Order: sequence, then C-alpha cells, then structure tokens
Amino acid sequence: MLERLNTESLTRLPADVEKPPYDRSRLTPGIVHLGLGAFHRAHQAVATDLAMTATQDLSWGILGVSLRSAATRDALTPQDGLYTLALRDTAPGGEPREQLRVVGAVQRVMVAEEDPNAVLERIAYPQTRIVSLTITEKGYSHEPATGHLRWDDPDILHDLDNPIRPRSAIGLLVYGLALRRERGLPPLTLLSCDNLQANGDTLRSLVLAFALRIDAALTGWIDKHCTFPNSMVDRIVPATRDEDRARIAQRLGVEDAWPVVGEPYLNWVIEDKFAAGRPAWEAAGATFVTNAAPYERLKLRMVNGPHSALAYLGGLLGIATIGEAAALPALRGFLDDMMRCEIAPTLKGIPDVGLEGYRHRFLGRVVNPELPQLTRQVAMDGSQKLPQRLLATIRERLRGGDDIRRLALAVAAWLHYLRGVDETGARHSIQDPLAAPLAKLLARADVAARAAAPNQAALRRAMVLAGYRPVFGDLGKKPVFIAALAAQLETLREHGVLHALQEVAREPQAAAPIADEGEAAVAASVREPAGVGA
Repeated sequence: MLERLNTESLTRLPADVEKPPYDRSRLTPGIVHLGLGAFHRAHQAVATDLAMTATQDLSWGILGVSLRSAATRDALTPQDGLYTLALRDTAPGGEPREQLRVVGAVQRVMVAEEDPNAVLERIAYPQTRIVSLTITEKGYSHEPATGHLRWDDPDILHDLDNPIRPRSAIGLLVYGLALRRERGLPPLTLLSCDNLQANGDTLRSLVLAFALRIDAALTGWIDKHCTFPNSMVDRIVPATRDEDRARIAQRLGVEDAWPVVGEPYLNWVIEDKFAAGRPAWEAAGATFVTNAAPYERLKLRMVNGPHSALAYLGGLLGIATIGEAAALPALRGFLDDMMRCEIAPTLKGIPDVGLEGYRHRFLGRVVNPELPQLTRQVAMDGSQKLPQRLLATIRERLRGGDDIRRLALAVAAWLHYLRGVDETGARHSIQDPLAAPLAKLLARADVAARAAAPNQAALRRAMVLAGYRPVFGDLGKKPVFIAALAAQLETLREHGVLHALQEVAREPQAAAPIADEGEAAVAASVREPAGVGA
C-alpha cells in the first residue's frame, strides 16, 4: 500500500517531478472556481501555480467548488489539494514522453450541493477577487441558439425561490454578489473559461438577467462595478484512466487518487479587465488582449468545430478514440478540407499562413497517441456545443452564398449520432441536457418523413430537425441549409459515413432544388415540434 500524495510526502518525491517551490502554508484564497474538473486543473490551476511560482504572490490560492459531485473533493482533500499533472506526447524518436508536475494552487475543495450557503460565503469573502468558471456549456442554464437565460430551467426556477440554497452556477454567483454588496465589500471579476461565444459577455447577460428578477439595485451594482472578461482556453485533457493512476503512482512513489493528463500545448487569451487584480498568468504563457473575440472565434471554429465533427463521424464508425478517428485517411482529409475550404474563409483578418499553421497544429494534436481521448467524451452535450462550433460558421457561409456541404455533414452526423447506434450495431448512450426533447424531435422527424411523398421524405425530415429553435435558431427557415442537411442525412442513413465522406470530397455540384418548396413555403411549414419546447 503506497503512501498518499500530500504535504508531508511532497518533499520525498523524485527529483524529476516538478513541485511547487513556494510555501503553501502562506497561501490565501483569492480565487473561487466553480467546476473543479480535469480541464481546470490541467489549465487555469496550473497557470495559477506557475504565476505564483514566478512572482511569489501567494494571494491567489484556489478554493475549488464542485457543483454536485463529491468525487474530486473526496480525492483531493486527503492530499491537501495537491494533484499531479502529466503532460504526454511523443518524443522526436517516436517513444512516449511524460512530464510530471505536482500542482499546489488548490487549497480546498467544496461541494456546492452539500452546502451552497458556504459557497456563497466564500464568494463574499473579503480575500476573494476572482470567481472563475469551467462548468461546460450546459452549466449556464441558457438557450444555446440565443444565449438567453432559460427561465424554465428547473435549477433557475428553484434558485429564484431559494436564495440561501441555490443550485445553479448563475444562482450561486448572483446571491454571492448580493452578499458582497450588502457587506460593503469591493466588487470582483467573474471569469468564464468555457467554450462559449463571447463567454464573458454571455455570463454577464445571464447574471444581470437573474439579478434583475430579484433586485434591481443589485443589478446596477454588478453592472457598474464587476467585470466579465472574455477569454479563450485551449488544451486537450482526456478523462483520467486507471492505467494513468497506476503509471503516475509508480513514478511518484506515492498514490495520487486523481491526477490529470493533458497535452503540452496550452493556449489562454484573456481580456485584461479585472476589477481587483489578477495573477501574473502571463508567466504561464497566457496572452492579455483588449478584445478576445478574434481568438475565441478562431478556436471555436478551427479547433472545437472539427473536434466535434471527429467525435460524431468517428463515433458513428464505431471508433473509440479521437486519435484513431483522426488517423483514418478519409476522416483526416475531410477535416483538412472543411477547415481549409469552409471554415478558414470566415476568419477575416487572420493571415492565411497563420490559419494554415493553426490547421496543421490541430491535426497534429488530435493524433497524439499518448492521449487516447474518447469520441464519446467529446460527443457529449452536442446541443450546447454546435451553435457556436458549427452553426455560427454555417450562418456566415450562407450570407456569402458559399458551399456548406462539409459543415452540413458534421451537423448531420450529430443528428444521426443521436439515434444511439453506430454502424457496427453497437449502442451508445446520449449524454445531453436536451436528450429527452431531442429524442422526441427525432421521432417526430421520422413520422414526417414517412408521411411525405418518397421524393420529399428526406427534406421533410430535415425541415423538422432544423426547426428545433433552441439549437438551430433561424436556420430552420433557410432553404439552402435545409437542403444541404437533408442530403447529408440521407447519405448517412442510406450509405454510411465513408460514402458520405467520399461524396463531399467530390467537386461541388449545383445545389439540388427544394422541389415544390419556395422559401416562403419552407418557412411556413417548419414548426416547433409539439412537446419539444422553444
């Protein structure tokens, strides 16, 4: 039985393992972080660790908050918040390479569901100057297509009536800020680190909308004093496996209950507007800018969009990992063409040579054999991801009258994946906050297709699916998009992924007419599916 990683065992770790060189007993908590998952611990937490190492400013300790699961708290509390980050890739000679660093920035982990009032108190601590978030897209309780707060969300409804025991991230933030205002404490920075378009602006609008429902004066205080920087974050962080734990324990000589694994590449671009100071994250490679929008758009479209496409197309083929999917020549060629021909032209102001380098780097990152990221992990929560990863690009392409075949295939792959079975006949679960309404949507689309004339079945199916406004917004009234989606869905249904990839690799043909359907007729016939909700 190995000794556990903790403050006492830290000094006995091997010399080739990096360790925090500062005195952790002097740490004070300047950051409350909501969503203490693997990504935060491999990205912002290690950046904070490196910033404190560089400056010896130890006022930026992290109080981590898991919103519901106690797993991270139970793993890290016996370890005094310490954990190992393993950066893995392949050396020039082809052999596996791994660099270990024990991260010391996390002081304590709490579980909001167990004691939400304690989290509110922490947000209202005088020492707290930043509240950051990695709660994934679904954690914002918003409608992906519009960015508006979902007032029918069960957690939001609960929080409006329970100011002492909120369940949602938005409720925790607003009631925590209310305590700060009541106590005459200074404002703070709310920093979203999630893959949302204009993530800081989106968070600000959701917080203000909720605050306005409970206290107009609080809304004014937040709007005037708190800041919401937009940011872009990037690092591939697969789920930790048992073999990772065993390998890392062998190298450390002690047990780490929950290490995290990631790639060496890290990118973080942040708008430099902080209400009460910030760590020197530039010491960890972060870039501070006045406007993060171009960087955010670049990453969402040239990394997250292709990543999702790989997950759905690879998942449909029965491929288990992103690396295996990216190594398939037909899929790799499709990704390269989609990024070069359909995505890159929407990224105005970035030199072609920069986009080419970005594309090649991404394609190299996803085939890293030392990071077996599961397709099903990336495929989660598609309803929350696709609006900013793929659909925003499609809208821009449609405005210019440009080809969208490859992007439409990626969207069709998500819809086809939602049926829960791959081309080998194996079933997979659908993990999505809208899984139930999406299942009803698929059933309604099948009914509409069966009721239509044979030459209209594919179109009718696509019209119903694209008419789901929480995901597709106004795209359900765009005949060109509906026709492209219909064609790709039909190819996937009838011939499979590899045939679909072959077809989109051909020279583009004239768009198929929407038979007997003018634009007005298409718009009139697309209705929100009954029982699905707006």
